[in-house]
Amino acid sequence: MALVGCAAVLGLVRPAAVATPGSGVSGTVLAKGTSTGKLEVRTPDGRTDVTFRTITVEPGGFTGWHTHRGRLIAVVRSGTLTRTLDDCSVEETPEGSSFIEPSGADHRHIGRNLGTGPVVLWVTYLLPEGSELSDDAEAVDCGAGGWHAPPAHR
Repeated sequence: MALVGCAAVLGLVRPAAVATPGSGVSGTVLAKGTSTGKLEVRTPDGRTDVTFRTITVEPGGFTGWHTHRGRLIAVVRSGTLTRTLDDCSVEETPEGSSFIEPSGADHRHIGRNLGTGPVVLWVTYLLPEGSELSDDAEAVDCGAGGWHAPPAHR
């Protein structure tokens, strides 16, 4: 009797779906970085342009003060990027790390390479359709220890 009951119950359970193997598909990890905390990604209202870009900052180079109209997700492929933010705080992001740059004119920042080798960034831009990748911004006055380089094209 117990055997008949088990067989009846098993007849009601659907078999698990079996995944189908892929064919003719390959992938390459271009960059991987680990965030320092929780990542919160919001896209702009409306249609979003998604752009993936490699950026190289040579030793002594800098981006100039700028903003973005949408968020960026960046992975530092090599070197250490030093960013001065609009509140004059400084963030160093070493190779193998990732970060998000927020959107808006109130999030001015500048990126610098203070090292001896190139900094290579792999960046995904999530911008409102038709936006420039960045907008030049006035330098933030961070006092004697601040960074006052003029805006430069990125």
